[in-house]
Amino acid sequence: MSTAETYGKALYDALRGRKTLTPLIEQDPSLTIDDAYAISLDFLARRQADGEKVVGKKIGVTSEAVQDMLGVHQPDFGFLTDWMYVEGDIDIDDKALIAPRAEAEIAFVLKQGLKGPGVTAADVLAATQSIVPCFEIVDSRITDWKIAIVDTVSDNASCGVYVLGEDRLDPAGLDLPGLHVAVTKNGEPLSEGYGHAVQGDPAQAVAWLANTLGEYGVTLDAGDVILSGSLVPLAPAVKGDRFEMTLSDSNPENGGRKLGSCIAQFV
Repeated sequence: MSTAETYGKALYDALRGRKTLTPLIEQDPSLTIDDAYAISLDFLARRQADGEKVVGKKIGVTSEAVQDMLGVHQPDFGFLTDWMYVEGDIDIDDKALIAPRAEAEIAFVLKQGLKGPGVTAADVLAATQSIVPCFEIVDSRITDWKIAIVDTVSDNASCGVYVLGEDRLDPAGLDLPGLHVAVTKNGEPLSEGYGHAVQGDPAQAVAWLANTLGEYGVTLDAGDVILSGSLVPLAPAVKGDRFEMTLSDSNPENGGRKLGSCIAQFV
């Protein structure tokens, strides 16, 4: 088997078997970012062979807080499948989660496709049907989250599952960099952040994704859900934990009005 097939199969087996692997970069220090994306595509192809369908993409490691926490200092991307979308409670066992962590994000739902290079933040807004408060539940098939950039890229950007809030917001007229998110865990304040935590502007992060994907011949498609990156430090989760995020307009002229919310309840 090729390098991509070898490690793609190992990650697929780890996902299905709910187990972890020694960091790939330790197994083979010669692995490059391009190798990692090839591994990621092989990993995805094995899941598609099981019937999973791609319904979107995700950007990872965009904020300084998450980069510092993981020791990974450049963004990456992964794929969302229909199996990864959770409505209601998040069943840790059913979704084979190993070491889940919750991160509050802004999701983009596209009405038009985007293909890099040359995509701008303005192009992203023009192609967006709505934005949605959401939780991405990241997880790692790498033992103890000891990841380098090659490991997280290979492992579908360390994605587990995701939950969308009920609110669908028109981005027109909203100051996306200034949007404020407040997160509670089990009813207690946990963290807060702003839209500018992700590359200065969530729309700019999505533009980066479209342009980076374009280098690999992958597009953002109409109907895709795009997770734009965490606005806050990621937080470990166990059964019984309940996270809630509230997204607000921080513009004083709008009175700091609440725009939407999302809940991640683990069972």
